[in-house]
Amino acid sequence: MLDHAPTLDTASAARIALDLYGLKATATPLTSERDQNFLLETDKGRAVLKIANALEAPAMIEAQQRALTHLALTLDIVPRVIFTRDGDGMSTVEGASGASHLVWAVTHLAGEPLAGIRRRTPAMLEDFGRRIGELTLGLATFDHPAIHRDFHWDLARGRTVIREHRALITDHALAALIDALVARFDDHTAALLPTLRASALHNDLNDHNILVARDHVTGIVDFGDMVHGYTIGDLAIAAAYVSLGADDPLRAVAALVRGYHTVFPLTDDDVAAVYGLIVLRLCTSVALAAHQRAQTPGNEYLDVSQAAIRRTLPRLARIPFGLAHAVFRHACGLAPVPASQRVRTWLGANTARFASILPVDLRTAPSTVLDLGVGSALVHGDEHMNTEPHLTRRIADAMRGEGTFVAVGRYDEARLLYVAPFFAVGPDARDERRTIHMGLDLFADAGTPVHAPMKGTVHDFADNPLPQDYGPVIVLRHVTDDDVEFFTLYGHLSRASLRELTIGQEIAQGESFATLGAPDENVGWSPHLHLQVITDLLGLGTDFPGVAPASQRSVWRSLSPDPNLIVGVPSNRFPAPRDSKREAVARRRAVIGGNVSIAYRDPVRAERGWKQYLFDEVGRRYLDAYNNVPHVGHAHPRVVEAAARQMAVLNTNTRYLNDRLAEYAERLVATLPDPLAVCYFVNSASEANELALRMARTFTGRTDMIVLDAAYHGHTNALIDLSPYKHAGPGGRGAPDWVHTAMLPDDFRGPFRRSDPHRGLHYATPVAEIVHRIHERGRGLAGFIAESCPSVGGQLILPPRYLAEVYRHIRAAGAVRIADEVQTGLGRMGTHFWAFEAQGVVPDIVVMGKPLGNGHPMAAVVTTKDIAKAFDNGMEFFSTFGGNNVSCEVGLAVLDVMRDEDLQAHAQRVGERLCSGLLELQTRHPIIGDVRGSGLFLGVELVRDRETLEPAGTEASFVANRMRELGVLLGTDGPFHNVVKIRPPMPFDEGNADFLVECLDRALGDLPPTLSS
Repeated sequence: MLDHAPTLDTASAARIALDLYGLKATATPLTSERDQNFLLETDKGRAVLKIANALEAPAMIEAQQRALTHLALTLDIVPRVIFTRDGDGMSTVEGASGASHLVWAVTHLAGEPLAGIRRRTPAMLEDFGRRIGELTLGLATFDHPAIHRDFHWDLARGRTVIREHRALITDHALAALIDALVARFDDHTAALLPTLRASALHNDLNDHNILVARDHVTGIVDFGDMVHGYTIGDLAIAAAYVSLGADDPLRAVAALVRGYHTVFPLTDDDVAAVYGLIVLRLCTSVALAAHQRAQTPGNEYLDVSQAAIRRTLPRLARIPFGLAHAVFRHACGLAPVPASQRVRTWLGANTARFASILPVDLRTAPSTVLDLGVGSALVHGDEHMNTEPHLTRRIADAMRGEGTFVAVGRYDEARLLYVAPFFAVGPDARDERRTIHMGLDLFADAGTPVHAPMKGTVHDFADNPLPQDYGPVIVLRHVTDDDVEFFTLYGHLSRASLRELTIGQEIAQGESFATLGAPDENVGWSPHLHLQVITDLLGLGTDFPGVAPASQRSVWRSLSPDPNLIVGVPSNRFPAPRDSKREAVARRRAVIGGNVSIAYRDPVRAERGWKQYLFDEVGRRYLDAYNNVPHVGHAHPRVVEAAARQMAVLNTNTRYLNDRLAEYAERLVATLPDPLAVCYFVNSASEANELALRMARTFTGRTDMIVLDAAYHGHTNALIDLSPYKHAGPGGRGAPDWVHTAMLPDDFRGPFRRSDPHRGLHYATPVAEIVHRIHERGRGLAGFIAESCPSVGGQLILPPRYLAEVYRHIRAAGAVRIADEVQTGLGRMGTHFWAFEAQGVVPDIVVMGKPLGNGHPMAAVVTTKDIAKAFDNGMEFFSTFGGNNVSCEVGLAVLDVMRDEDLQAHAQRVGERLCSGLLELQTRHPIIGDVRGSGLFLGVELVRDRETLEPAGTEASFVANRMRELGVLLGTDGPFHNVVKIRPPMPFDEGNADFLVECLDRALGDLPPTLSS
């Protein structure tokens, strides 16, 4: 049929529009497989001209037109037929080859093809599902003889088409995959087909035929593939194409199903058949593409979706059909596994009658209920510390502390103990990590006998190190009193447990049929029994997962109910359920001030930090590219050990002699140039900047200060006055008369740009002018304070010679030069240990903040002996916790880690790689106006226009929130909040840099057209 496709040019299309419809138009080709479509731009608006394949029957076009007219009665998202000047619905034109082609036209619908939208939000997909449901509802009352046809895209012919063209698939791995999927379709779906309802279908809801705007579907076009087929065919076809661009195909399709079901309720058989039909459509597409490619090797249209199908089919093949069925049932508001509640009810009614699984009956005997959750002290951030012998020792200590012989690991607990992706193969799989424990762990000595709690038969057993890491495992089959089948799984057994077993072997209630394995035979785990109840094995046998993804938590609770219904540990031994995130937000808002903000539209409920990562309450790992305070990495073991060691000995203030205080001060001063030599320790950067302000005023006897525009230096009253970012913003009262604001030396958007080699001197001139004005008023200047690289001001790198020139003017005025190094110190810039060194200057006072303590509340002010002497004016300076024993030990540990792990050089090396990747993104994303920074202090400024530099603040907020969805934590800053701020903990590595660039590329590509255009 492709040989008879029309080949008209745009001039011919425009001429046809004028001759037949009286439309003076310009024509632009649109994508099509076997026809030609042109977008017509006319003075009356837009229309679509459709030139049919020469073999297209007039009856089929008539069917399309009648369907559109029928649907227009209830749907506002389908085109209307445009009639010719003679009042006809269609006409005939001659093609370039002399063949006759039917021509007709329809109205144009607003919106962008879904194919161009990379980020399909759940709201968009649910709306799409609702619209498909409306389409199904409308077509249910439509029919036409022409759509009752033998058509290769009819799902009812899918198996036949695949069989006919299977031999043409030259990719052997792909062909084998299709064979496996078709076999599963035959096992799970084929028998359902005769029960499915039938009606008229659009039959080609691929994402080129769906128009969207602002998360809503605005149009469904191209009804040329209409057939009379399975009523849920349109849902399955749309879902097939949606799955191709999804990070999580199952979750994306579930959103589609959820929306569809609200409009057109699915039957049980419909829900059971959807996944098989999705797979069938994609396999059919591969087979037809192989056939059509053999017929017309040069047809590029054939490759529109094939690459995506080849990427997606292996991922779909890893999803059991039964799991998809359960997920879709849950999306429809149905019980994921219909029999699950009956199993739970039966187990609950018989808990007291079951035999004890271990020699200790946990219904009455004491046991230690463990917390192995994300934030548990029993669990380590380093996954290697959660294996033998470390975890076993910690569990044994917990049991010894309570005097028990058995410890219980909880059901439905989010854990970080598992590192493999869910149903994934290979290290590059994008699947969600598994974190939710779906069994009950019973920790006891290796060799402890395991007893059957109820009678059953051996369904399966294996020595199973992968993929579920059970080691030796046994699955028993059981039947409730009302004939509902279910299973129990026993993992981490001894190998001896499997030696005498046979499939079908009966196991009596109370019979000892296994023993707990030692770590060397149960894949390195501490000796314990993993007990799991299973209501549907999904055909997986001993490979049934014991840990599930958090996104499917409710579904897996139905697949694997709580095993404590069998074991019977009293419920009062378990902690109360935690508040949901929504409840946690509400509690916080009830007792915490409203202007204590929470980052991101969807807040991160952080439970644990490790190195450059944060983990939330369900164990999702985020790359932390924002928090500079945990400078050498979240929970660095050397820093933690130093704090704990000293805390256990002594923690008091500086009124007592403490050798570590002097040692730490000496080490800190050694990183600074002369004459910076005297330290003062406090608890926060706000205290440190407040102290620096006091020193400057005491030393000079003056009050006035110069600060940079958009600067932020702390939250005390004086520092709010000294921070234009605060006093000139919402809720601020402006600058007091002692604060003088100098121009921000921004050589990207300021008046002096990077092309000017003297820009640093130009930006320094206003500072000299401020000094002059102060003197004219008969006042003197106390000091100048600035971040050595303005962070809140937009991650700026100061222009060359700027600080040297400014410091010259300040020095000449007899004032003090204060460098705020809270954000930039301790080697973050890569090239220097302190950012001011890159400007070739030495300040009079340096302020440092919490990165000194890796998050421990400590800060410092280092100054010259002259200023320190002047400050020692008889008034005692005392900070209760500044310079305490613990802080000194922590500070020393941070300096040791910086030295021993060579983190400054690491920052320079990784920063160069990251900056290179960001600059490459700038060549492809016009919204990136500037990439700047040094080491691990970088900023990406977003602009709507590179000429006008209109700030893209809304877009920057979108990007930060989208990056959070992708698993990377960033922030925004700058006077216009349009700078994406990258400021990670120092362990951030080259792989992290590449991942951040990859995700930022995607986030920028996901900008909605209303923002990115």
